[in-house]
Amino acid sequence: MNARTAIITLTTDFGYSDPFVGIMKGAILCIAPDLQIIDLNHGIPAQDIRAAALNLAASVDYFPQGTIHVAVVDPGVGSERRPILIHSAGHYFVGPDNGLFSFALRDNQSTLIVHLSNEAYFLQPRSRTFHGRDIFAPVAAHLARGVPATEFGSPSKDCVSLRWPVVKRAGEFIVGEVLYIDRFGNLFTNIQERDLTGLARERIRIHFKEIKIQGLSQNYVERDKHTYIALVNSWGLVEIARYNDNAASHSGAKIGDEVRVELLTL
Repeated sequence: MNARTAIITLTTDFGYSDPFVGIMKGAILCIAPDLQIIDLNHGIPAQDIRAAALNLAASVDYFPQGTIHVAVVDPGVGSERRPILIHSAGHYFVGPDNGLFSFALRDNQSTLIVHLSNEAYFLQPRSRTFHGRDIFAPVAAHLARGVPATEFGSPSKDCVSLRWPVVKRAGEFIVGEVLYIDRFGNLFTNIQERDLTGLARERIRIHFKEIKIQGLSQNYVERDKHTYIALVNSWGLVEIARYNDNAASHSGAKIGDEVRVELLTL
């Protein structure tokens, strides 16, 4: 891999009020100063592994082959959880083995999983509480400089996997849940566009709490302001929103709340 063309993305729950993200970038650039570093998202809710997994899954396909995705949402830092490197479908993933990469990998067969155990590629001395700086950043930088993935440790057969919440069928209903809430207060559900295959969009009614939404809109401006709408969003998921407003705050929504899609009969 050529360091002049390599890209590293960073996804963390570190926020923007502390120097942790900048320190990780410094650790990378000390090893490979010509790298391009992309801040994917540092606003992941604290310790929310699933939110990070969703963000990665929605983003990976829009980066070129060979991109290295470093993710650090790591409530188990310093424990027995493993640091890992994964190579799958032309992309590399570096971070803790806690399910962060589950959704990005779920449609691909992992070609290589490495338990990061070769301390020659770690910063020393190594902190027990900042593996983003001391393990993941330097490993990603050395990988970008051309060190083979197998040099970083021993191959592993598997890694921790998060379960995608199952969408259920109950009579005339498809039953799902709120999976993610973005900064605009839009509610992303686990109901995917493919779950609606063969259904007429105008013959669908969305039920959420006491809210009923008739049909799926094409965009956010198709209904009146401050009106609840439902649509298939850019992640391919059924989303509940309020045009020019915040659906989460108005509805009191939280992660895990039930969402039902009713299939209306003629």
